[in-house]
Amino acid sequence: MSAADALSPNDGVADVAARFVEARLSTTGMADYPGPIPLDMATAYATQEIAIGLFPDEIVGWKVGMVPPAQQPALGIHRLAGPIFSRNLWTASVEPTPLPEIEGGFAAVEAEFVARLGPVDPSKLDWTLEEATAAVAALHIGVELAGSPLTTINDLGSAVVASDFGNNGGLILGEEIEDWAARLPGIEVETRVDGQVIGSGMADSIPRGILESVRFLLENLARRGRSATEGTLVSTGAVTGVHRVHAGATAVCAFSGVGEIHCSVVRAGA
Repeated sequence: MSAADALSPNDGVADVAARFVEARLSTTGMADYPGPIPLDMATAYATQEIAIGLFPDEIVGWKVGMVPPAQQPALGIHRLAGPIFSRNLWTASVEPTPLPEIEGGFAAVEAEFVARLGPVDPSKLDWTLEEATAAVAALHIGVELAGSPLTTINDLGSAVVASDFGNNGGLILGEEIEDWAARLPGIEVETRVDGQVIGSGMADSIPRGILESVRFLLENLARRGRSATEGTLVSTGAVTGVHRVHAGATAVCAFSGVGEIHCSVVRAGA
């Protein structure tokens, strides 16, 4: 990829953001990135911010995802963030939760721990891990729907992922983990798709741990001029991996000693 393919924060960002939002709202898949490929996180978040302003919904939380180690030196970051909107927040129940896949786009299920924040100082720019941990009012089990109209989003680098809402398509919020600080290290997580185990892990399977995702997000939002309000949800990362799925698939994410979340993949807009 040449430097000519890079997108500066003020060049063409609005058009890219508008095309992503239009594709999401019309549930239309994309084969190619809708503009010059962003190569840095400043461009990615500039695109994301414009798209947030265009998207007709309220943010209720944020997903945090890992930047692959090979990309971290160039991007200068180990995690990325994207918004979760109200229309795409579902509460787990005994019935499978339908997860919408945009035809021709990308969809994956990710078993995650979800933090619910307490009161947060909006002026605070720097956070220690201990301070971020103290800001967690509750911890839940959950499933992130990684979703985008762009089918190749995960192949084009983390700046591309961040530019389209962090490749988030929604979040299933499961039950709260009682006494979570003591229990968290012992909770085993397993993901099954169509009855087959395709991933397993624990909270420490996430590099630096899930609470580092909370710390990262608090700094990320503050430095972007955003505040994490009380009640904000933080989906902290894929414990068992990113498992791509298509309409018709079923998935179960099991958290030992806590519960299971069942979901079924459906065609978006059907």
